[in-house]
Amino acid sequence: QVQLVDSGGGLVQAGESLGLSCVASGRTFSSYSMGWFRQAPGKEREFVAQINWSGGRTYYADSVKGRFTISRDNAKNTVWLQMNSLKPEDTAVYYCAAARIYNHYDPFRPKPREYDYWGQGTQVTVSS
Repeated sequence: QVQLVDSGGGLVQAGESLGLSCVASGRTFSSYSMGWFRQAPGKEREFVAQINWSGGRTYYADSVKGRFTISRDNAKNTVWLQMNSLKPEDTAVYYCAAARIYNHYDPFRPKPREYDYWGQGTQVTVSS
């Protein structure tokens, strides 16, 4: 069982930056691939970024590539999402998510159903 607590959201203006963090409970953080998703009002939850168990491989949605950076520190049980050059269309509730991996098999996971645990979400609002 893993509990995720994500934080760091807020209200910023377009073009500004914001950093989100997600702290996981437990001693097996490196057994999880970690992802960030977001959900805007009236829309489905969408993939933002993923980082594999070791931190050696990352994936991004096209809409955030070049602006957002996902990173992790397994010793601190923490994953971050640094968001730069924010746009009004980035406004959403952001969720971190964890997917249990086995035998270091850790493929690209862009679908919410591929994750086992979720944080409570943190609101990001970007004004124009």
